[in-house]
Order: sequence, then structure tokens, then C-alpha cells
Amino acid sequence: MSITASMVKELRERTGAGMMECKKALVETDGDLDAAAEVLRKSGQAKADKKASRVAADGRVVIAQDGNTAVVVEVNSETDFVAKDENFVMFAEAVAAVALATGTSDVAAFAAEKLADGRSVEEARAELIAKVGENISVRRIEFVESDGIISNYTHGARIGAVVALDGGDDALARDIAMHVAASNPTCIDESGVPAETLESERRILTEQAQESGKPAEIVEKMVTGRVNKFLKEITLLGQPFVKDPDVSVGKLLQGANATVTSFVRFEVGEGIEKRADNFVEEVMAQVKGAS
Repeated sequence: MSITASMVKELRERTGAGMMECKKALVETDGDLDAAAEVLRKSGQAKADKKASRVAADGRVVIAQDGNTAVVVEVNSETDFVAKDENFVMFAEAVAAVALATGTSDVAAFAAEKLADGRSVEEARAELIAKVGENISVRRIEFVESDGIISNYTHGARIGAVVALDGGDDALARDIAMHVAASNPTCIDESGVPAETLESERRILTEQAQESGKPAEIVEKMVTGRVNKFLKEITLLGQPFVKDPDVSVGKLLQGANATVTSFVRFEVGEGIEKRADNFVEEVMAQVKGAS
């Protein structure tokens, strides 16, 4: 059967695959569009499986919000180049929209959820991998819900923060979300600091202070002061407000008769061990292989 340009065009519009891949699939299936689409789907999954072990530490953070519910998602790619690709951006935004609509935060279960076009998230992911040539993953999904005010802030597409307030107003909530994005607090206040984190820091500070040779009571005062400084640095309420460093976030909220009930902050790639490529070694290996 003769494969026409219109058939290739239709298959491309249906699957998003490249022109040559579409033509090859149509030839293989004797012009059957449905069968050709299935061939491309399987091919895309096969490519996705091969790329699954490759580190995807770049990507985008996307926030979707509806009333008093917001969701933050991180979708990863291998490079910043693909993270800016229109197809990747559309996929990441679609993922956030589906997460918000379904309330699904379990990434494994989320793969089976349906996008607006009827494809599952996993099918769309596999097709995107085949198209862009990189490993793509939906890394994490987290919700913030509140009876009060919710606001969000994104810095480019790499950092996203959502904050829930009891009291205050929308402008304050957005300012606090901006602060969370910029200053990366560990928790709201001292009560949220893990005991092991505090104990570890106290031990390190004590050892440092003891090296001064000062009396035990002075060492204790030094350690107490440094622990308090540490707590102010890592807690939201203790940090100086990013727009007015003379005022702590705690004082700012107190003045507005507001409290932060929860917050989420995602930064692309945080916690992922990135592969350190040595370009010289890579080139030399290729030269040796060619000789």
C-alpha cells in the first residue's frame, strides 16, 4: 500500500512522533493508522525503559491551585534544554492539573491517572521520552489544603513554594510564599526541628566552643547562643523577612495577627545525586575506541 503524506501527517498529529518514525510505522502496518499508533506507543515505552536508569536531575516545578487547595509537582528531565522544551512544559503543566483534579499524591499510582486527551500519565511520559530523547520522570507531588488563605510563588520554573495562612490577607500570604522560596526554611518554628538535627548541631557547637579553653559555664553560654542563632536561620518564624531584613517573619506575622499553618517548597533536583561527567575522559575514551 502506498503511504501518503496525509497519512503520515495524521499519525504525527495523533502520536506526536517524528515524521520518519511515523512513515516507518505505517509501512510496517501496511497503512493501518491504529496499528501504526500502537507500534509507536510500544516503541516509545521501549525507549523509556532503556532511559529509565539515566539520572534526571533537571526539570520544572509547577504549582496548580483551586480555591483552598494547591498542589506542587516536580517533573524531571536530564537537561535544562529539554526542561524548556514546549512539549515538556505542556506535559509538566498537564501533570499538575491532573494531580489537582484527582488529589493523587502517590507517584506510582499517579502514573495510571488520565490526562485530558485520554492518555494515561505513563503513556504520555513514554511518548515524550521518545520525542525528546531524555529520561523524564514525575518525581514528587505534594498538596497544601487550608480553610484560611493559600498563596504560591515560583522563581522561574526551578523553585516553587505554597503557604497556608490563618489570618492575614492574600498579599501577606504571597510575601511569605516568596520568602519561603528565597530563604528555604526547614520548618515553621522550633517545634518542627527534628530532635536528632538539634542534638547533632549542639554536639558540634559544643566541641567547637570547648576548643576555646574557656570555663564550662562560658562554653555553655556560647553554645546556647549559637544554637539559638542556628534555630533562627532554619525556622521560618526566626528568619529575617526577605523584603525587610530588619523584621523577622515571626514579627511580621504577629503584626498582621496571622499564623502560618503549613508550607511546601520544592526546588528542582534537590537531593538527587547528579552524575559528574568528565568531558576530557569521555573524549579520550572515544578516541581510544576509534583507534
